[in-house]
Amino acid sequence: MRYIDTHTHLDFPVFAADRTAVIEQARRSGVTRLVVLGVSQTNWREVWDLSQRETCVYAALGLHPVFVEAHRDEHLTELREWLGQLAGNPKCCAVGEIGLDYFVKGLNRERQQHLLEAQLALAADFDLPALLHVRRAHAPTIALLKHVKLRRAGIVHAFSGSQEEAREYIRLGFKIGLGGAATWPQAKRMHRVLAQLPIDSLVLETDSPDMAPAFYPHQRNTPGNLPRICEILAMIRQEPADVLARACLQNSCELFGWDPSAMC
Repeated sequence: MRYIDTHTHLDFPVFAADRTAVIEQARRSGVTRLVVLGVSQTNWREVWDLSQRETCVYAALGLHPVFVEAHRDEHLTELREWLGQLAGNPKCCAVGEIGLDYFVKGLNRERQQHLLEAQLALAADFDLPALLHVRRAHAPTIALLKHVKLRRAGIVHAFSGSQEEAREYIRLGFKIGLGGAATWPQAKRMHRVLAQLPIDSLVLETDSPDMAPAFYPHQRNTPGNLPRICEILAMIRQEPADVLARACLQNSCELFGWDPSAMC
């Protein structure tokens, strides 16, 4: 089976010593493409350079809401310049990681909203999908997406909302990103939602190095865990793992504009 990890942070320092080996191990596991997401103006260069060094790595650039205090309006201008320079380059596949985080205390919500609106506008201008981080902020995010109406929509990363919220995102064309969090036995609510989601709305992710799965607890997560994550999600959904894997591959390719038969 082949897999696409739609959400990783392989540029992070925790991978500095063995990044190439981690990517090779992912390839051996069947993970044929890896999307690495920028989180601030300071790491876009590393994300992009990694995508140039590694055939199977694709880049997304954005300003993460958790680091809202570090982001400046000039970074939005710089992001537009980056996206303009990379327009049409297949290795630049999305705007992200962007969104709203109302879980972490003390983050300026008004400022988050401003940054998200501006970055969704960039996604629309450059006809790119948006890769969203949403924690305890589904209602304002959905309201904003209804206003912006991205042609290529995107992914709601690490989805943990309700069935009704998932339905709203899907109506807007968004895929639902699922990873290690759903593999934990205590995630009962998530399991109930997962079992009801239409298979053509799902994509797989690891969020490496974060969101370690239940079978590899409290460790550095890696893309090589994706096949086993897929197996557990399929068991929760009561369907064959190869059926889920093929659907998620197709869904990811549809979103990013990739040919499923041309995976590296």
